[in-house]
Amino acid sequence: MRPSHLFLAVLVAAVWGVNFTVIEIGLDHFPPLLFSALRFLAAALPAVFLVGRPKVAWKWIVAVGLVLGVAKFGLVFVGMDAGMPAGLSSLVLQIQAVFTAVIAAAVLAERPSRRQALGMLVALAGIGVAALDEGASGPLGAFLMVVGAAAAWGVSNVLTRKASPPDALNFMVWVSTVPVLPLLALSLLTEGPGADLAALRALDWQGAGTILFVAWVSTVFGFGAWGWLLRRHPASTVAPFSLLVPVFGMSSAALFLGESVTPLRWCAAALLVGGVALTTLTARGRVPGITVRTSPEFAGRLPAPAEESVR
Repeated sequence: MRPSHLFLAVLVAAVWGVNFTVIEIGLDHFPPLLFSALRFLAAALPAVFLVGRPKVAWKWIVAVGLVLGVAKFGLVFVGMDAGMPAGLSSLVLQIQAVFTAVIAAAVLAERPSRRQALGMLVALAGIGVAALDEGASGPLGAFLMVVGAAAAWGVSNVLTRKASPPDALNFMVWVSTVPVLPLLALSLLTEGPGADLAALRALDWQGAGTILFVAWVSTVFGFGAWGWLLRRHPASTVAPFSLLVPVFGMSSAALFLGESVTPLRWCAAALLVGGVALTTLTARGRVPGITVRTSPEFAGRLPAPAEESVR
């Protein structure tokens, strides 16, 4: 990989990691479900005119949009708003690799190797340590919401695997159109029209900036750059860079939000990242049957050395 390509891969991982800190800041301006809806609205509306018509059946776009956009991101935003730290969220979401492998084994009959099974156990041990740490210092319910988000992510990965979109950016943009109305409806029902209107009326440059960052920098730029790299390099070369996401996530949260990183959390990070690495990469260094297509958010087997990866 050229130095410029190497820099781009690290930059995308950094953007996706810092994104959790930006979300935390955005939650000071918006109710969580409204914020999530605005994120998808900002990402989808201009981009649909640039990427062309959908290249997969609408049933897959709707299914992934509901599971990934509504369930996964809804739970992440609500969990973080309920007290789940940004850095820990970026770490715990990596357990999606285990959920993906388990669901794929049940639904697609893709049996994990012994090395992958070991990786799952190591990653689950990391989740246990993280739960112990969060249970002692924060709301366990918020932690479980983010674990639930990782499970929804795993379901969406398998759905994307079945859809096999030929153009990941096109697919991601059209998927982003689906969650907007459901998230807005849930926000009105649970957060209330008063809270939503108050947040919109109080919109300032910082609030607008968080929407633009999570929509255009993290989503459009992140997915576009990741897909560009995967069209030029084998998935097994690009995919490991996604393991840097929680490193940047925890570091940026500590730097900008003052979040402490306890010894237990460092232990959980080592177990989770190591376990996900074992689960994601086979003994020969290849990416196994279930991989993430353009970011830690979209997964599937590639028909060619095109796309793969992980929030």
